[in-house]
Amino acid sequence: QVQLVESGGGLVQAGGSLRLSCAASGSIASIAAMAWYRQGPGKQRELVAVIMGGGITNYVDSVKGRFTISRDNAKNTVSLQMNSLKPEDTAVYYCNADIKTSPLRPRLDNYWGQGTQVTVSS
Repeated sequence: QVQLVESGGGLVQAGGSLRLSCAASGSIASIAAMAWYRQGPGKQRELVAVIMGGGITNYVDSVKGRFTISRDNAKNTVSLQMNSLKPEDTAVYYCNADIKTSPLRPRLDNYWGQGTQVTVSS
């Protein structure tokens, strides 16, 4: 009933920029945290950045100062602006969100997007 759809991945040279976007659709009453994760080749999935409903953000140390997460609560979207990209940023990037699907229940369910590939060449 809820879908997260990412867009914006691609191939870029080191030092370049990309912007990822994720749109949530379906039965949505409200969205709490929205986040971006990534999984590089042979690596575990890691949290890259998270933004709470009120706008508080947090980043993994390796992207601080280079990546910016933002959200549009009216459109149920989250974006990740990635600047000064490095080859080690190469990964599949996943959108993630904690979503309340009914105004009658307090429970939050966690959803994942399908992932979008980001490749940074040296």
